[in-house]
Amino acid sequence: MKNLSFALTALLALTAPARAEAEPFFTLRSTEFVVTLAFIVFIGAVIYFKVPGILIGLLDKRAAGIKADLAEARALRDEAQKLLASYDRKQRDVQEQSARIVTQAEEEAKAAGAKARQDLAASIARRVKAAEDQIASAEAAAVREVRDRAVSVAVAAAGDLLAKGMTAKDANAMIEASITEVDARMH
Repeated sequence: MKNLSFALTALLALTAPARAEAEPFFTLRSTEFVVTLAFIVFIGAVIYFKVPGILIGLLDKRAAGIKADLAEARALRDEAQKLLASYDRKQRDVQEQSARIVTQAEEEAKAAGAKARQDLAASIARRVKAAEDQIASAEAAAVREVRDRAVSVAVAAAGDLLAKGMTAKDANAMIEASITEVDARMH
């Protein structure tokens, strides 16, 4: 109330020089009086309807809402930072795991290459050995065939020679000796 009376006194003091020249102040014809009266009624209505309290309440409510929004934003920021740190950790883990997988794959590829070279060398050695065995077998067969052919030619030549130069008596003696030899070998 003190502030209101002070405001009215200040208003009256400001309008005093205008009153000296014109009509008295407290009449409805005086513009200053009507404006002052309207201002007092307005201030009274504002105080009666508790507008300052309502405005302060709204401002306090707005401030509380802003504080709540700020607290929620901080919480969200903290959660986002934790989530980012988690994703960074996961990304590092995945990169390390992929590096291990690549290293392991390279080692396995080197081992597989070495094994493939060994298998290829063994396969080549087996094929060379098989080819050498086939060549040796073919040589042996050829030598046997040549030997058999030589024996049959020699036997035929000896038979011809013996047939031409042998008498019946010599042939009978030879047959008797062969029978004796076969009989001795069989028993």
